[in-house]
Amino acid sequence: MNRAGRQAIDSVDVSVYVVPTDFPESDGTAEWRSTSVVIVNITAGGATGLGYSYADAAAGTFVHSMLAPAIVGLDAFDTNAAWVAMTVALRNNGRPGIASAALSAMDAALWDLKGRLVQVPVVDLLGAARDSVPVYGSGGFTSYSLSQLQAQLAGWVAAGIGRVKMKIGRCPRDDLARVRAAREAIGDEAELFIDANGAYSRKQALAQAEAFADDRVSWFEEPVSSDDLEGLALMVARAPAAMSIAAGEYGYTLFYFRRMLEARAVDILQADASRCGGITGFARAATLAEAFATPLSAHTAPSLHAHVCCAAANVVHVEYFHDHARIEPLFFDGAAVPEQGAIRPDRSRPGLGLELKRADVERYRKL
Repeated sequence: MNRAGRQAIDSVDVSVYVVPTDFPESDGTAEWRSTSVVIVNITAGGATGLGYSYADAAAGTFVHSMLAPAIVGLDAFDTNAAWVAMTVALRNNGRPGIASAALSAMDAALWDLKGRLVQVPVVDLLGAARDSVPVYGSGGFTSYSLSQLQAQLAGWVAAGIGRVKMKIGRCPRDDLARVRAAREAIGDEAELFIDANGAYSRKQALAQAEAFADDRVSWFEEPVSSDDLEGLALMVARAPAAMSIAAGEYGYTLFYFRRMLEARAVDILQADASRCGGITGFARAATLAEAFATPLSAHTAPSLHAHVCCAAANVVHVEYFHDHARIEPLFFDGAAVPEQGAIRPDRSRPGLGLELKRADVERYRKL
């Protein structure tokens, strides 16, 4: 690694794209037909770093009005100083939600920029713990027919991904049949994960967990609201022993994760680098989870998580989410694609190893 003196940040640019889904999608509590992508470029020393988040165009406004002015002129190598400056700039607007999505895209771009300046991949800047990280296929939306559900999940298993996740909770009386159909499609060996997105009540979730155990469900995500820490802790204590309770994807700050861990509300903590403060925020969440002897799983955005998850020894897997698995290869040269059920950062490329396919995605651009 060869650092050539101070490299002041020159400029910040942001663009927003909206990509329609390939089929109407829903989970236990929401419906959607498109995904918004906010892409940030930060320049310094003749290099440009790229970061992104999945968030509304409002996140781009935060980048322009609050975050870019906070970091222009800072040394591009001082990612911690930039992260602190941005969190201070956001203080009066609140950290959760859109503000943190903007911060996350900026932080990812700063890490990418640092790697490009010294021609080193981000995983090596952080310090690699391994060469690859397992993924699980994720989709199985409640809007899918049984045949669609089975085909998608079975397709991932056939492709070598040994863990798959489906959505439940939209119509609880149908969930057991859908889970059984999923198990039939994926066979006996693959792991089956379910995600209620907080749609169940506490007693409903307990009863469903007992029923799902017959189909060897090994992961139950957000059986109740992620804000109901007592309810999640009840599930941890009372769910079948072979079924892990997971939550945390809506964590934006370390304080959120700490409260969840202190409440013993999860068997496996989730964090999302596109929401929790980028590479910096995710790495801090991983350290916090390790201090509580709790495994960590990365929520969605596989290409964003590949480097930081290979640098965190307690990360168990990355969610290979259907929408993002479609979008990232379309948008980025160098996007993470699973091989034998795992993704690995391309250590022949500097930074995050991603290049925006501008001409290919221009038709989706909104800002």
